[in-house]
Amino acid sequence: MTEQPELPLRNYDELPITSLRHQIRSLDDAELRVLVAHERAHAARAPVLELLESRLARLREGAHPAQGDQAERSERPESTSHGSAASAQSAAKPRGPLRHGVISHTPPRDRP
Repeated sequence: MTEQPELPLRNYDELPITSLRHQIRSLDDAELRVLVAHERAHAARAPVLELLESRLARLREGAHPAQGDQAERSERPESTSHGSAASAQSAAKPRGPLRHGVISHTPPRDRP
């Protein structure tokens, strides 16, 4: 198995296109070409390829990579340190379906 080159963006394959649009602004021509090759070889998502190739074209026309690290913020929510407030005691009692959608037509088999 051949080792894949490290991608310039962390968690690239999991990024939504809206985040990718902002994060590729700091990449140079060579880094974008790595992403284009990776995308073509793996997912081949047309909107992503279009976005990457459009950015490459802008760089070739004279645009400069943005300063700073565009990937500083995480797209994944931080894990919470506490559990859910829901419990078995606070859950609704199981009920059968209403007969014809009307409570008065439903026998009291599992109604309170």
